[in-house]
Amino acid sequence: MVNSLDSDYYESEDPVWNPALLTIPVPGIRKMVNLAATMNDVIHLSIGQPDIPAPPHVMNATIDALQAGQSGYTMDAGLPELLDALADYYGYRSGRPLTPDNIIVTTGATEAIFLALQAMSAPGREFIVPDPSFMLYTPLIRMNGGIVHSIPLRAENGYQLDPQEVIDAMGPNTHAIVLNSPSNPTGTLYPRSTIEAIVEEAAFRGIYVISDEVYDHLIYDDQEYPSVLSCCSDLDHVMVISSFSKTFSMAGMRIGWMIASQGHIKKLRRFHMFTTTVANTPCQWGGVAALLQRELSDNFIKGMLEEYTKRRDRLVELVNQTPHLTGYKPEGAFYLFPSLPAGVNGTNVALRMLKETGVCTIAGDTFGDALSNAIRISYSTSLDNIEEAFARIIPWMKEQDFG
Repeated sequence: MVNSLDSDYYESEDPVWNPALLTIPVPGIRKMVNLAATMNDVIHLSIGQPDIPAPPHVMNATIDALQAGQSGYTMDAGLPELLDALADYYGYRSGRPLTPDNIIVTTGATEAIFLALQAMSAPGREFIVPDPSFMLYTPLIRMNGGIVHSIPLRAENGYQLDPQEVIDAMGPNTHAIVLNSPSNPTGTLYPRSTIEAIVEEAAFRGIYVISDEVYDHLIYDDQEYPSVLSCCSDLDHVMVISSFSKTFSMAGMRIGWMIASQGHIKKLRRFHMFTTTVANTPCQWGGVAALLQRELSDNFIKGMLEEYTKRRDRLVELVNQTPHLTGYKPEGAFYLFPSLPAGVNGTNVALRMLKETGVCTIAGDTFGDALSNAIRISYSTSLDNIEEAFARIIPWMKEQDFG
């Protein structure tokens, strides 16, 4: 069962709490992981956290910083050495000049998303958000009275975002569009043509694009990654967010950033001072090593992609062998979002499957309303775990009658 403290915090109507907290649902991930914690012999296909250890040169740089006494505050925008390295790296990668004034270092990408959406949301302002999408976006918009205009994605199209649907949804009250490619929960990579069409029309109408690009290095099959940074004419109407969490297995080290115009960064630095003040100092030094020791970092990323590709390909095969599940081939991140038959409640399936097989997945309605008949499967776990999980799932699915 869900921890009573979780339920009280998120669902209580006690007047001590700001009513805006009621816009935040009890996260489906939290429900499933809490239940799994009460059970034995659980295989997690639920967590979006790399299982590959962070590279030694990153860890050593972090340790060296601690031993050198680098445990105090940095500048509010971030460690100058890290800002310089980020500006150089993403400037080269995107083919556009960037300076440290275009960047703020945050406590993970989560804080960067929080800063952007909290600072921009207001009553009457409309935000276009794909559905399904990462569970953070919609509640943060609604907490400040913003309106979410969802664009339903379709399983039969591999969850690709139709740029014309986004353009058609733009109206006089549209303030911003939230993009996430590769996507959590689907692993779908939007092609350059999609990004360019959305960014160009948004700029023409004075609409902002907030692009969550935390999986920007987890791209398979030698495909190009079309960042919003490389698809926009200027930074006046874009905010690009990323982190070291997925690329370098630094999820708990909490180093993220936002790239935007100098004017936007100045505004958000003030907001940042009233949230986390600064990001983790020694871990920022680890990030400097990740960006500057390129040969070591490139080898790490190459090995990680080879491992995730093996897992993805095997997972796609296993899903195709599983009754009642319809899959596809994701192009990025480390998620697959297979669908169940129409009308089947994914939450009930995920809960029953956890209780009866010990395999933990995440229900589709955690990520929106459009695809409640889906489940998210993470392959940020070993091939052995994936094989064992489906040795349990396949016979269990054969016994189900969803007619």
